Amino acid sequence: MARLGARHFIDLRPFRVSPAFARLWVGSTLSGMGAQLTIVAVMLQVYALTASDFAVSMVAVAGLVPMVLAGLYGGMLADAFDRRIVALSAAAVTFASTALLAVLTWTGGETVWWLYALSMINSASAAIVMATRQAITPRLIPRELLPAAAALQGITVGVMVMAGPALAGVLVATAGYAWTYSIDVLLMTSLFLGLWTLPSLRPEGEIVRPGLESLRDGIRFLRRATNIRLQYVLDITAMTFGQPLALFPGIGAVLLGGGAITTGLLTAAVAAGAFLSSLLSGPIGRYRAHGIGIQRSIQVYGLAIAAFGLVLVAAQLGWFAPAVVDESSPDVVLIVLACVLLAVSGAADNVSAIYRSTMMQAAVPDAVRGRLQGIFTVVVNGGPRIGALYAGTLATFTTLWFPPLLGGILIVALVGVLVRLSPGFRAYDAAHPVP
Repeated sequence: MARLGARHFIDLRPFRVSPAFARLWVGSTLSGMGAQLTIVAVMLQVYALTASDFAVSMVAVAGLVPMVLAGLYGGMLADAFDRRIVALSAAAVTFASTALLAVLTWTGGETVWWLYALSMINSASAAIVMATRQAITPRLIPRELLPAAAALQGITVGVMVMAGPALAGVLVATAGYAWTYSIDVLLMTSLFLGLWTLPSLRPEGEIVRPGLESLRDGIRFLRRATNIRLQYVLDITAMTFGQPLALFPGIGAVLLGGGAITTGLLTAAVAAGAFLSSLLSGPIGRYRAHGIGIQRSIQVYGLAIAAFGLVLVAAQLGWFAPAVVDESSPDVVLIVLACVLLAVSGAADNVSAIYRSTMMQAAVPDAVRGRLQGIFTVVVNGGPRIGALYAGTLATFTTLWFPPLLGGILIVALVGVLVRLSPGFRAYDAAHPVP
């Protein structure tokens, strides 16, 4: 019975097999939690300065182009140079820009434009770190443990997004923005430890110098890699229409009440779902039909987001609400229900991420892995930013509940059609990975 139960929990063998992977995981988790402090604090500060949902959504949109360019170029760098050095250099830029944000806030020099500019720099450098780190993982552990490593990454996302936003809401409400940014600076030092202790990791196979030819070479491979290409499209679909994060400050301020605390709770609920699904990821790693796994998990995600939209409809109608809904008088019942549904969405998204990451790392050769991880990073980070624009713009012209309700329905329908038209993706077998 105990053995059966153990099979349902996360596989920790990557830690035992590779101490370098374990150190990198710890550093990424702590620094990622600090990064979430800054992300949520910037959104709250922009909303405090502007009282505009659209302005909050533009924080994410402003970083889109730098993130795309940096992700693509960072992938080329990872396929041409020592991946340890590339990641360390990009992490240093993130550290410097976050430190400047803290200094500006301590001295009262922060403005909306400074917040946008530094968010753009952070977005670009973080994209390079992420693309390079993901290309490093298959060099540290054997292929059969890649699903377990992806599930451990889900634990990282769960911890940093669950603890980070909740702590950010409390810190902003009690200590202020300057302390929140300063704590991120402190936590980020852990990433340098994880990267510094890695061995030299030069790419294997033919090396192509960074530039247009390197990018074209990566794109040519992607054109042939139909399974990888479709998983990109599916993720963009989910994140474009099912990412209501930019609406959380407005939802906490005017719809559910509770202000910054509610914003943190809603964001943390998504991470809690990711954390729990990783913790119980034993069966996920043993399921070989990764294409079907991606389809089903994304459709569950869409259903959860649509149901979240219905909860906001109920809030608009005043169900379970106190006489006045504001920062000190939240609609507790609907906040709890919203958090449950967002946790389901986080769990489903994490299951999809485990299968997508494993497919990427197992099916793509090392010689082009950095470039494909760069494109993957653009997709993973760009989708939510496009989603922020979709949600913020549509909410500006309609109401807060409409973007998630419509978006969730679109996700379920579009994913079903796209996978139906791709028999190779439905037949994907993890034991015989085909890009």
